[in-house]
Amino acid sequence: MGERGRFIVFEGPEGAGKSTQIARLAARLAERGRAPLVTREPGGTPAGEAMRAVLLDPQLDIAPLAEFLLYAAARAQHVEEVIRPALEAGTDVISDRFTGASVAYQGYGRGLPLDLIDDLNRHATGGLRPDRTLLLDLDPARGLARAAARSDHDRLEAAGLAFHQRARQGFLAQAASDEGWVVIDADADEVTVADAVWHAVEDLLAPAEEPR
Repeated sequence: MGERGRFIVFEGPEGAGKSTQIARLAARLAERGRAPLVTREPGGTPAGEAMRAVLLDPQLDIAPLAEFLLYAAARAQHVEEVIRPALEAGTDVISDRFTGASVAYQGYGRGLPLDLIDDLNRHATGGLRPDRTLLLDLDPARGLARAAARSDHDRLEAAGLAFHQRARQGFLAQAASDEGWVVIDADADEVTVADAVWHAVEDLLAPAEEPR
């Protein structure tokens, strides 16, 4: 069997520049012959994209538990249909958000029990964990100001500054307790952030040593 692909996840607040940095990393990997699969949560599958439309609709009032269950359902489909098959086929996967987002947003942000989130995340992913999670950290006020410059605003962006401050605490708490996370200052310029992203994942991409 060939080498398993690497699973890299980007997390961070609204306006942290995840989309830009994901595109940069994907291009850099492609230049090195490791054309990655780029995907996102919620979404990544037809069913997941349908749930994304519901979850981010600013006109809908969704209870915190219902919100999390929808995220978990989309995640389960995402892993089953897209992420795990790609990794097993030797393709690197870059995902815009994964389980850490639910801990931050539905746990710290909405106040759902963290043990509930952890347990359901394990079931939804079948135990799959990222090889590296890159947290693009940014003050929520700065991030929301950046996001406000876009023409469309979703339910999460409309949740208010206090919610996003709690979510940031959730992201940082996960990074402090999991050595697979790397915190990157997203307030730096785009090139500096891109270089920090590459430095954070470069070790994952080294060729495996031949057995002696």
